[in-house]
Amino acid sequence: MSMITESANGNSKALLVIGGGIAGLTAALDAAETGLDVILIEKSPYLGGRVAGFHNYFPKLCPPSCGLEINFKRLRNNSRITVLTQAELERLEGSQGHYEAAVKIAPRYVTPACTLCGDCVDVCHSEIADPLEFGLTKTKAVHARRLAAFPATYVLDRAACATDCHACADVCKYGAIDLTQGVERKTFQVSSVIVATGWKPYDAAKLDNLGFGKCANVVTNVILERLAAMDGPTGGKLVRPSDGNAPKSIAFVQCAGSRDQNHLPYCSTVCCSASLKQTTYFRKLYPDAKITIFYIDVRTPGQLQEFASKVCSDGAIELVKGKVSKVEEDAQTKDLRVSVEDVLGGKKMTRTFELVVLATGLVPQTDGLPADCKLDEFGFVMNGSSGFIGAGCAKRPAEVSATVRDATGAALKALHIALGAPHNG
Repeated sequence: MSMITESANGNSKALLVIGGGIAGLTAALDAAETGLDVILIEKSPYLGGRVAGFHNYFPKLCPPSCGLEINFKRLRNNSRITVLTQAELERLEGSQGHYEAAVKIAPRYVTPACTLCGDCVDVCHSEIADPLEFGLTKTKAVHARRLAAFPATYVLDRAACATDCHACADVCKYGAIDLTQGVERKTFQVSSVIVATGWKPYDAAKLDNLGFGKCANVVTNVILERLAAMDGPTGGKLVRPSDGNAPKSIAFVQCAGSRDQNHLPYCSTVCCSASLKQTTYFRKLYPDAKITIFYIDVRTPGQLQEFASKVCSDGAIELVKGKVSKVEEDAQTKDLRVSVEDVLGGKKMTRTFELVVLATGLVPQTDGLPADCKLDEFGFVMNGSSGFIGAGCAKRPAEVSATVRDATGAALKALHIALGAPHNG
């Protein structure tokens, strides 16, 4: 273990950004391009956050690699940004304008000499549940997400290895495996902190009546997004988990846990647009599939209303206003019986589908932040926290373009603090 004290290129007006997703990247890049030195820390070995795992953005329906590659290029060309992956804020002391931030960096066990040749993967004997695939697949203990890995090397989950195993180190002809690496600690002098820690999906297992974890062919919207991705567990094939067959009928269940006093009382903002986007995946692969969306209200604010109208214009998607009360599985076929009250039709009904997609809500990932960072009752970062600036989904549920705009605003607030101007949220 080593301890290093730094001030980010000697600048005491540096900015600390927590989180390397689209919000953190945008805030860090925009701040650095105004002249601030920036320390960007990300707890995983990768940058890009959840966006890096998407199949397509909405409303343009283009892959996330487009925007991420541009940001990664900006990152490589800007010497004002210090990026630390597998890093977490361990301690923050001081006050707005004069913080000391202590950062803990976990060992990667792989050095920059790595060329991503893959020899270490071939000889690795250990497997772990792939943290990027929601338990759908396994990966080797030494692994890499090539687009988003930063630095562009493999990373080794040493805890998954036998204590006496060093097969990866033995096979690496570049000497890039260092099994002796330990925890590293650094301290930085910073003027403010942007909290861009992102979101996680609501735990669908808590929704007992909707069958997730009990019914094989009930998946969540985030799982479906990974199934659709070409680098996902099925190589882009949208199939039923129970048998690998293409579904002929699909139900989207909106507000799965959201707008519910027993789960998430708030609207997660993006779920309706995300489900409409995902219907286009099925329409492209299976033009004859029957798709039904069960909703409370279709909320696609602003320009997203045009996107919603476009997706629904071909008449192939059925929208039923009503909250789903229960999802049950047929033990033989693994088909799913969906019970719902059709509000506009004034009747209760049960329909059968081959696949059900739960549109689970967004939960902020803000655990473990310093006590001075004020959170609201749901865990979102509040405006007005002295020296702390929320950005993206750490502050409120938002889609990607809104998150990017918000992160740019956060960078400007950080610049004001660095210049000595007060920050009131």
